[in-house]
Amino acid sequence: MEISGLVITFNEEKNIGKCLDALFKVCDEVIVVDSFSKDRTVEIAKEKGATVIQQSFLGDGPQRTHGLPYCKNDWILNLDADEFLDKDAEEFILNKKYLDGNYDAFSFRVKNFLADKLIDFSGWYPDHKVRFFNKKTAHPSESKVHQKIITQNEKKVAVHILHYGWDSLDQIIAKKNQYSGWHAQQLFDQGKRINTFKPVLNGTVAFVRCYFFKKGIFNGVDGLSIAMIQAFFSYMKYAKLLKLQKRNLK
Repeated sequence: MEISGLVITFNEEKNIGKCLDALFKVCDEVIVVDSFSKDRTVEIAKEKGATVIQQSFLGDGPQRTHGLPYCKNDWILNLDADEFLDKDAEEFILNKKYLDGNYDAFSFRVKNFLADKLIDFSGWYPDHKVRFFNKKTAHPSESKVHQKIITQNEKKVAVHILHYGWDSLDQIIAKKNQYSGWHAQQLFDQGKRINTFKPVLNGTVAFVRCYFFKKGIFNGVDGLSIAMIQAFFSYMKYAKLLKLQKRNLK
């Protein structure tokens, strides 16, 4: 099939087996870049037939870039361990529709799930991600959090990735809090500077957008919870950036 699967992992024993089974449906090899997991992630990956490369975590974009030279094929399907192709995405790849036209990257729609519940409100659907690209002309950015694929000719297609990232609201909050710290550091390193009002303003705007304009209000407690979590993430990202600024002035 001349497609390489690429996955970055750390303590993903819960998901990696299912992820690799799904990838091998459309890929003839899978490369796992593991950040020295403490659980059975590496063992399971090898049992499933993946090639495992171990590398201390460099950040989201650099970690993916580190795995590219190990991929023998030009076309790369780069999923997270908790992401799986939906049937329409499998068909898109197996039927080689990606060869129609001169595109070097494809953005798929993402269905995000909380446990088994689809979150299709508060701006979480359709959430687009480029997970399929040609490494000759497209590549991951150097961003350490929320990296993007740098591409010359990208196309959005109405096929889906299934993302089972969280079993509870607690997990979403914990992950968003972790990401907010990484994102704040990235913004600081890029020279981004803000005033005292930025965290409150952005948190408020994020809540209003998700709850009122993105239909969270029509989804009961879940809609309110997701909108508040988005507001929390936006607020904490800039609050932590503000702390970094003040610390740097001392």
